[in-house]
Amino acid sequence: MRAWIANTDYEWYRFLSGRPDLDEVNFWRPSSGTFRALSPGGPLLFRLKAPHNKIAGLGFFVHFSVLPASLAWAAFEAKNGAASEAAMRERIEKYRRRRREEGDAGLDYKIGCIILAEPTFFPERDWIDQPRDWHPNTEVGRTQDLTAGEGRRIWHAVMDRLRGSRVSEPTPLDRFGAPVLVRPRLGQGAFRILVTDTYQRRCAVTGERTLPVLEAAHIRPYAAGGPHEVTNGLLLRSDLHTLFDRGYVTITPDYRLEVSRRIRQEFENGRDYYAFSGRKIVLPDASDAQPDPVLLDWHNHRVFRP
Repeated sequence: MRAWIANTDYEWYRFLSGRPDLDEVNFWRPSSGTFRALSPGGPLLFRLKAPHNKIAGLGFFVHFSVLPASLAWAAFEAKNGAASEAAMRERIEKYRRRRREEGDAGLDYKIGCIILAEPTFFPERDWIDQPRDWHPNTEVGRTQDLTAGEGRRIWHAVMDRLRGSRVSEPTPLDRFGAPVLVRPRLGQGAFRILVTDTYQRRCAVTGERTLPVLEAAHIRPYAAGGPHEVTNGLLLRSDLHTLFDRGYVTITPDYRLEVSRRIRQEFENGRDYYAFSGRKIVLPDASDAQPDPVLLDWHNHRVFRP
């Protein structure tokens, strides 16, 4: 297995290391681009830049997405490593200026979001020496084989620090010392972005693509025992999300929208919604990402008010 050792902003690390019980973080990049170094569950190690030159924690890769900065803040808030959206933007724009990406003032520019689950931040006494062959001109990061040499040394040190922590060793060593990938648990922010991207940033009912009005809805609410899983999610326009949560609309197990007669009875309106009644929703291409019919049936009988 391979890890990604990522150059990490010290202020990002310092802010997040002081926050207990984080289930996820957004390891943002100051500009859009791609990230293909890890598969879901793969470890990303936080390497603090000079003068520290140490590995100070890790998280487990969930998903990469290019998002407007405003949506990154809305999804993760302080888990972006800053106390406010303004503080996050100030830090991002510092790096963007270095890269001569001008014209940011007042714009909702896009950033790369590496979404990580179950992050752990080591106190300074537990920092780990970076690879001995680390090149000082490495700009972003590099992949590292964890099964031999420096990678094996670092991974053993990481696992020593994880044992006894709140992380239940999601990537344990087997008897021969080989790391094993395990799918990380999703947090609320990761759920929101995964559902958004799985539905290709389109409302499942209307096809609306205006990103600020699209919301990831839980079919079975998290507070009612529903998981943060894509199969428990729907991407809906904000008004439809509200109606779905309040039981005025539902999605049947055969993926058709059903609209309650109560909209007309209570509000003497709803023509636009009734026009969609009986229509099949747009589904994700991957069958294993489509809404769970069992969860839809739960919503039909426990939330929907015919």
